[in-house]
Amino acid sequence: MTEQVQKSDEQWRDELNPEQYAVLREAATERPWTGELLDESRAGVYTCGACGAELFQSGTKFDSGCGWPSFYESVRPEAVKLIEDKTLGMVRTEVRCANCDSHLGHVFDDGFGTPTGDRYCMNSIALNFQAQD
Repeated sequence: MTEQVQKSDEQWRDELNPEQYAVLREAATERPWTGELLDESRAGVYTCGACGAELFQSGTKFDSGCGWPSFYESVRPEAVKLIEDKTLGMVRTEVRCANCDSHLGHVFDDGFGTPTGDRYCMNSIALNFQAQD
């Protein structure tokens, strides 16, 4: 794993566009069905849109029908941090990049038919994709 990324708010604002900043640093959510990685089907790895840390393998991606890219597990358990989220009047589990603490999305236990039963519902704008050759 790479060295932990620690940057000031000003540095993040300089490096990320306003939409990325809102999701990655302020835990906003992109509109469903709008992310460019939703229909990505090539083999490769999904990385953090803020720091580039590896987060998900393409083989764990599945079509959950929710409007955001979904995965049934992270590349390694320690690649992400899971945090209880009580915002919006409900209890959910937020997923953050363990390397830079950026918000990625939420994980739910409704990944029916997957090996883990989990659905990591990620904001497309919070991820980058590196295709395998």
